[in-house]
Amino acid sequence: MMKFCPNCANPLDRQTRDSHLRLVCTASDCDFIHWNNPTPVVAAVIEYQEQVLLVHHVGWPPKMLGLVSGFLEAREHPDDAMRREILEETSLRTHRLELLGHYPFPEQNQIIIAYAAGCTGEVSLNDELDRYKLIDPKRVIPWPMGTGPAVKDWLEARLNNMP
Repeated sequence: MMKFCPNCANPLDRQTRDSHLRLVCTASDCDFIHWNNPTPVVAAVIEYQEQVLLVHHVGWPPKMLGLVSGFLEAREHPDDAMRREILEETSLRTHRLELLGHYPFPEQNQIIIAYAAGCTGEVSLNDELDRYKLIDPKRVIPWPMGTGPAVKDWLEARLNNMP
């Protein structure tokens, strides 16, 4: 947590602004307020070879698998960010991108913009990921937080339309 104003280096104080507790500069001539807005993140349920591709990030616990995800760059459209992240992390090309929805992730102060992505090519992971797993959609079990609610919504829609 910040202790000093990034504009003038005076101490910050917790004050209520707009019904929320904020960090506010104590200097009378500085109007800095740390709003602590959530960071936008994109994530994709990747459909690859009729399977779901889940990945393992090098910093995660060993048994944890998840979706390809990443942060938006400045002035980047979320659709473009998702295609970029998929290509950067897996080398796959996205031929179909469908918005699933947006999901709050307050534990990480993020808002997740989730997609279903149809992808082709050969999987080659970048240095952020150390392995992946292909899972039959009928065997995917959503997790309770983060990107899990998007996976749940995708599964409900996908399995309702499967023969």
